[in-house]
Amino acid sequence: MKKMLIIAALLIAAQTPVTLGGQRHTATLSSATAQVERPKLVVGIVVDQMRWDYLYYYDEAYGEGGIRRLVNEGFSFEDTQISHSPSVTAIGHASIYTGSVPALHGICGNYFFQDEREVYCCEDTTVKSVGSDSPEGQMSPRHMLATTIGDELRLATDFRSRVFSVALKDRAAILPGGHSCNAAYWWDTSAGNFVSSTYYMDELPDYVNDFNKQWKQEPGFNIKASCIGVTTTFALAETILKEEQLGKGETTDMLCVSISSTDAIGHLYATHSEEIKASFLQLDKDLTAFLQTLDREVGEGNYLLFLTADHGASHNYNYLNRHKIPAGAWDNGKCIEQLNAHLGETFGTQENIAVGSSNYQIVLDDNAIAAAGAQKQEVIDEAIAWLLQDPVFLYVVDSEKIGEAAMPAEIKERLTNGYFRGRAGEISVVTRPQFFTSAYSPDYIGTQHGQPLPYDTHVPFVLMGWNIGHGASLEPTHMADIAPTICHMLHIQSPDACIGHPKQPAGSGR
Repeated sequence: MKKMLIIAALLIAAQTPVTLGGQRHTATLSSATAQVERPKLVVGIVVDQMRWDYLYYYDEAYGEGGIRRLVNEGFSFEDTQISHSPSVTAIGHASIYTGSVPALHGICGNYFFQDEREVYCCEDTTVKSVGSDSPEGQMSPRHMLATTIGDELRLATDFRSRVFSVALKDRAAILPGGHSCNAAYWWDTSAGNFVSSTYYMDELPDYVNDFNKQWKQEPGFNIKASCIGVTTTFALAETILKEEQLGKGETTDMLCVSISSTDAIGHLYATHSEEIKASFLQLDKDLTAFLQTLDREVGEGNYLLFLTADHGASHNYNYLNRHKIPAGAWDNGKCIEQLNAHLGETFGTQENIAVGSSNYQIVLDDNAIAAAGAQKQEVIDEAIAWLLQDPVFLYVVDSEKIGEAAMPAEIKERLTNGYFRGRAGEISVVTRPQFFTSAYSPDYIGTQHGQPLPYDTHVPFVLMGWNIGHGASLEPTHMADIAPTICHMLHIQSPDACIGHPKQPAGSGR
């Protein structure tokens, strides 16, 4: 009898349904099993081509409510590095949100070669454009093989959470949103407005149509290379936030925003130019307004926000040369032409054995090798031996044998993580520091990126908002750590190909 009373008392304290002596007792759950605490909204912001030092380089010109607010109120992981190579837009966005690397998620370039054919990372001819009649809308995430933060959030809430993604670049909107994203929107230059595809919907919502009427640009205008693109992207993000009532439901929602104009402007004018400075001051201004909107619509402290970048950028080689710093260019087109001439002479063929160079990788044509009666390995070895004669290359390696190469461990790891068999090139190259892919010109004022070196791999990672205290850490952090950090805070599973590890912002909530 005494034992029965103790059990009954414990069950009543736990407030769970039970049957005792033929009678059913029911009450509510205890605090130990109460609803999991989560923010109302998660916001991911990726600034294309934002070097880590841009958090501070323009500090005197920043206002109080944008980037400076993130740094002053949030928590910054100051040594966040990309752990893959090449460092380009599609790979960066996929890696941030999957917590993975190209070797697993399959996005090994903006373009990559598959069966000797160049493939765009988001191309999908099985879908149609929604919002235009252009092929610019025929896009989906089907080439990406892994789940994202948003996919896992949707799974964890039985798909009650809603995930939306927006960017000017299609790949910067599609890949972050993941496979189960409610909607992704990107800019169609030929139409002069935002579009989506039938992967997500059959027609644009009325509010997006209304937005397009208000913000429409002349077809053909390159908004991506204009500061207007920064403002337009944040404007649609705010519209989605309000119209979809994100952060106001019973489950956590997510909004992914990528700013593409900073990359396009950087390519044209490089680092430390007045044009790139203007783009970051516009970013700061629009970010200030966006944060104020989040405070007003969702509530300060009710949303969890992170800001990072998909890659950095090199300084312009002419700019560096003027200051006696070694720098230059690798003319990959000329290199491939000369390589084909050498391989043709060596193996007695007039066919081009090297299909092309993409992502600091060289792709070979299996059919051309077979027609020449050669063995693929001997072609690879001969190509590597020839390429190594060029002093612009520090390393030229067989992509299947990167582990055997004598090079710094960190560079080796990035090359290994960037190789996906069947999509990446058979040969990987690493150039001298500050030598990037470009036909050399004494008048060139732009920049490039893609290398496994710090100016391309060191990116910001700042958290702000829900359960985040102020501070900074020099703990070594990788881009692949971003997704598991967010998932850990949400108490959900990390994406299915994740290899990163969650980080704990010191002084922050659990």
